[in-house]
Amino acid sequence: MERRAFLRAMGATSAVALAHAPLRLRRAEAQTTGRWRTFEVTSRVEVTDPSGVTRVWIPLPLASSTDYHKPLGNRWSGNTTAARVFRDPKYGAEMLYAEWAAGEKAPVVEVVSTFSTRDRHLDLTAPPPAGTAKESAAALKTYVEPTKLLPTDGLVYETSREITRGARTDMEKARAVYEWIVDNTFRDPKVRGCGLGDIKTMLETRHFGGKCADLNALFVGLTRAAGVPARDLYGIRVADSKEFKSLGKSGDISKAQHCRAEFYDARYGWVPVDPADVRKVVLEEKPGLTIDSPEARRARAKLFGQWEMNYLGYNWAHDLALPNSPGEPVPFLMYPQGETANARKDSLEPATFKYQLTAREVTA
Repeated sequence: MERRAFLRAMGATSAVALAHAPLRLRRAEAQTTGRWRTFEVTSRVEVTDPSGVTRVWIPLPLASSTDYHKPLGNRWSGNTTAARVFRDPKYGAEMLYAEWAAGEKAPVVEVVSTFSTRDRHLDLTAPPPAGTAKESAAALKTYVEPTKLLPTDGLVYETSREITRGARTDMEKARAVYEWIVDNTFRDPKVRGCGLGDIKTMLETRHFGGKCADLNALFVGLTRAAGVPARDLYGIRVADSKEFKSLGKSGDISKAQHCRAEFYDARYGWVPVDPADVRKVVLEEKPGLTIDSPEARRARAKLFGQWEMNYLGYNWAHDLALPNSPGEPVPFLMYPQGETANARKDSLEPATFKYQLTAREVTA
């Protein structure tokens, strides 16, 4: 299929999705629901085969308090030569930077982060809740800008324009992109980690398989290309889900990293979405599900406007330069990172870069 025909076909698909998208979510009493829950996440990193000066960067919880997240502090220990918290000036992403002098044969550092969280639930059919936080123009500008892996021109722009054809408001544009992602992508279990988020390559190859950092990045890039502020939230699951067993993890969460997404609406503020988790439900909730199964339909309705906050958000950062690193910026900071004199470690290769993340709920 040639590009023009491909885009026309996608536009037709999106028009149908927009026309038939569910107009009502379940009513909610407020923007956030449920009690605050407090968790403690322990991140322990060990570097094998160190050489020269060894450096490690560990993502920390969102530093800002929101209506669904409260940071309660971090403490760390280990045999480091130096350790301190760095904050990225553009996105506000915080990380612990740890360093060991040449000659240290067993570098180890452990960080304990405490935070409180509660569920997010926006009723998009009701007037916005009183006191909805408004974002500054400068912040919104950041979240319509392209990044290295999320361009907003060329094929990304053309695709976005076709998907959102007929949509008038920012809410309608974001809904059209969300429905298109759910209908046209799939979760690919062969992808390493959470994926990379190279949306241009996804569109050029027309291979729409991936994991959360791919599928939700596609939502963010296409939504930004439509002129609507959007952002990825990189983080990790910290508890079992109350509704979908495939959308939770407790105890050892070393492989429970997850990327979510949001878009900004002038009336409602930041609206939570997660099309990638709809596709995760289809693949993993139980054998034989399709996108039309009741479980998938329930997830599809829920994840446009709601997040179950069995989850720790780290940051919204892209193309992040690691302080004191001679290496290239990382596309995003969701896993611990490490470097020795030889090279940057592979965060998904435990044989040379070992870390364990554990979560527990703290009760009074």
